[in-house]
Amino acid sequence: MPTITHNKSLKEKRAQRVRRYMHGTAERPRLPVSRSNKHLVLQAINDDTHVVIAAVSDLGKAGMKGTKTERAALLGKQIAEQLKKTKVSKLMFDRGSYQYHGRVAAVADAFRKEGIEFYRYAGTKNVRTRKQRVRRE
Repeated sequence: MPTITHNKSLKEKRAQRVRRYMHGTAERPRLPVSRSNKHLVLQAINDDTHVVIAAVSDLGKAGMKGTKTERAALLGKQIAEQLKKTKVSKLMFDRGSYQYHGRVAAVADAFRKEGIEFYRYAGTKNVRTRKQRVRRE
């Protein structure tokens, strides 16, 4: 009997690896970065209630000037201000399948300048696996 294999692209595997340890809450929402060749979309998501707390995008904004990296920093500043209004000071930075470089890093730097603390997945070195969590609980 033939076996069914579900082949995932490398991009899907990277995104899944990053998101495995992330879950947004009301006090620390998840901030996924969606990037295309021309535009950038940022959302702050509470995964407990499946609600978008704040969102910002450069789609359809004709007044945005500068390079894509400069626009990303401006969007990061705008969503940080929205999050401050909702009294959110911490978040989970979800880079998805993208490298922490360029526009993605510019967004993170804008958050740091605005004083918002965030957790960024940097590998599994200090993160407990699912088996370790089950054993301890």
